[in-house]
Amino acid sequence: MRLALAGGGTGGHVVPGLHLLAHLCERGAAPSDVLWFCAGRPVEETVLRSAGERLSGLELDRVVLAMEPERGGAPSWLRVAARTPAEVSRARVALERHRSEVLLGLGGYTALPAALAARSLGIPLVLLEVNAVDGKATRTLAGLAERVVHVFPRASRGARHASFGAPLAAEFTTRATGAVGARQRTELGFDPARALLLVLGGSQGAAPLNRFVAAHGTALVAAGLQILHQTGPGRLAEAARIDGGAYRAVEYLDDMARVLDAATLVLCRGGASTLSEIAARARPALVVPYPHHRDHHQERNAQALGAGVRVVPEERLSADLVAVLARLAGPDGRPEREAMERALVAALPSDGAARLADELLKVAARFRTT
Repeated sequence: MRLALAGGGTGGHVVPGLHLLAHLCERGAAPSDVLWFCAGRPVEETVLRSAGERLSGLELDRVVLAMEPERGGAPSWLRVAARTPAEVSRARVALERHRSEVLLGLGGYTALPAALAARSLGIPLVLLEVNAVDGKATRTLAGLAERVVHVFPRASRGARHASFGAPLAAEFTTRATGAVGARQRTELGFDPARALLLVLGGSQGAAPLNRFVAAHGTALVAAGLQILHQTGPGRLAEAARIDGGAYRAVEYLDDMARVLDAATLVLCRGGASTLSEIAARARPALVVPYPHHRDHHQERNAQALGAGVRVVPEERLSADLVAVLARLAGPDGRPEREAMERALVAALPSDGAARLADELLKVAARFRTT
């Protein structure tokens, strides 16, 4: 398969594609050519660099489609309209040079010119919608797609739509057994006998979560918790100042399966990749959705996991939450945590990478025979 991918701007628009490529390599079906249309943001470099070893030397030709402002943030519709024709032309040249057979749209503004270029060349389009609410790319491009694959389950919307779960790294496809949490806490340098709170703000971090930990981390540690805190790239200055080994702050976490196995409880944003990994490892979570998205998709993502997570509005990131976290992570909260774990096990399939790979291989094969 000669595969093109389009997605960038956030980790959620990059990580699923990397997991898909890793799965194809591991099953001996590595693409003979890979073209990746991206947005050119620093987070893409961070995520791609951390995944390089997993791709068995697979070379990616990255082409930046300059749809987003250089300083970040969503582009205006005026910018989208002005930039699209030139970026469609750039994408057409790249697709023709690589002789791509199928384009996978991962979301973000780069998907628009890439998809238009692919369809103008007769190259089939498959869309991956990672959120429980269709994003702009899916809403705009679904009519051009041969297949729309959704991560979260939803009512049938026709033969072109399917729910596969998220493409995940191989270590997420089997569930940990035995006394994994204590062993993993030891390997990470924490006390195996104490509960570990994992704080995740997504690939770029979340200032409100960082402020909460900075303000109340000492109280959480005094209540018996240890804390592993992912602040986000360039945001270590927002971390708490707590002496001793019960608190650690890092910009970015690799080996997320092991980290989640070590955690007793997770406090996180509601990004699709984060919640899919939490569901795969069955780790109870309190989810603080980003409140300023117009479609509130992070809240809808969390709601799709049912009783496996609890939604905490951002305004409740206060001292009152310390007691809630301490009780739920402690011995008295164990029955609730076990009920949440059972709900998460049933929430999402864990073979999304294999199912998406099968779909792309079929589409590419049909393209070659037409």
